[in-house]
Amino acid sequence: MEFIENGFPEPSDEYLRPTEFFDHDHAAVADFADAAVEGASSDVEKSVKLFYAIRDSIRYDPYQMQATAEHYKASYAVTHESSYCIPKANLLVACARRVGIAAAVGLSDVTHHMCTERLQKVIGDTDLFPHHGYATMLLDGEWIKAAPAFNIQLCDKFDVTPTEFDGRHDALLQQFNKHGQKHMDYVRDNGIWSDFPYERVHNDFVDFYPKTIFEDLARERALNDAKKARRFEDEKPMT
Repeated sequence: MEFIENGFPEPSDEYLRPTEFFDHDHAAVADFADAAVEGASSDVEKSVKLFYAIRDSIRYDPYQMQATAEHYKASYAVTHESSYCIPKANLLVACARRVGIAAAVGLSDVTHHMCTERLQKVIGDTDLFPHHGYATMLLDGEWIKAAPAFNIQLCDKFDVTPTEFDGRHDALLQQFNKHGQKHMDYVRDNGIWSDFPYERVHNDFVDFYPKTIFEDLARERALNDAKKARRFEDEKPMT
């Protein structure tokens, strides 16, 4: 696995092949990618179609964060109706590679206010989210970043302008909400990888979040599955 601490990778087959986490040789990923890019003729057009397909067909749900490596795979994200930023970014990388676009995953520490009182109790008293995931794709000779995390339904309910992508400019998350209030900051760039660095991310989560983080998240998922609690996008956002 290649790690680029600063800048972008040199283009190579390393950024096109299937990997443990970017498993575009899995039938579900291949079918999703092929269907999403139908009618597109250029890599830019394909990247845009993939971005919106992933952004809006898979709900953002932070309670889906789990301890196992399996749930970070593109094939896991594409076969579940909800996920969060890292698996959705991994899916975009895998789909881009599937259609011939060199791609890698990037990680950054961020602060943002896409949070609720319920989630705050689970993650501790913090607005810092380590290892926010995004995809970077080689389009017309330039590496372009895109984060397909927040689906449009969630953005509408939380009054946040959705991230838009044109395949030519970076599409990360906005600094301000629809009312001009501070929404998000990128605190630190953690680099770019040719495959998802599961061990690093898992260990950093264990070190940063409360010791019971994964057990608490599993409890909240169970409440949602049993319809004993509202889905994340139906909760009241903190301001």
